[in-house]
Amino acid sequence: MGESQQRKKCPICGKPTAEAFRPFCSKRCADVDLNRWLSGVYSVRVTEDEEEDERRDDDGGAPN
Repeated sequence: MGESQQRKKCPICGKPTAEAFRPFCSKRCADVDLNRWLSGVYSVRVTEDEEEDERRDDDGGAPN
């Protein structure tokens, strides 16, 4: 198991991961990743069907 952990690389810089900051190599890389999420660099795609469902939920289920 120790061998497979050594092969894992930090998704930010590519260095080997550190157990304390997994899956990152350092607090800096973890913070870089968090900043990317908070600033909108990363996003989760939503399909049109899901958007319609959300609108319907916001309207209280009333038909359009």
